[in-house]
Amino acid sequence: MEFEKNMQRLSEIVARLEQGDLTLEESVALYEEGVKLSAACSQALEQAKLKVTIQQEGKTS
Repeated sequence: MEFEKNMQRLSEIVARLEQGDLTLEESVALYEEGVKLSAACSQALEQAKLKVTIQQEGKTS
């Protein structure tokens, strides 16, 4: 559930940045939050990929 929550927030950040009506400071703060969320999502995807790989290897052994 955390992955979905992070993806939703990341989507909100992208939409807000695309509006273009933020101050520089607001933009930088949102960008930094987005980078952290993106990293967390990437890590979650890598962990899920590893689990799937392990499961597949267990079925073929």
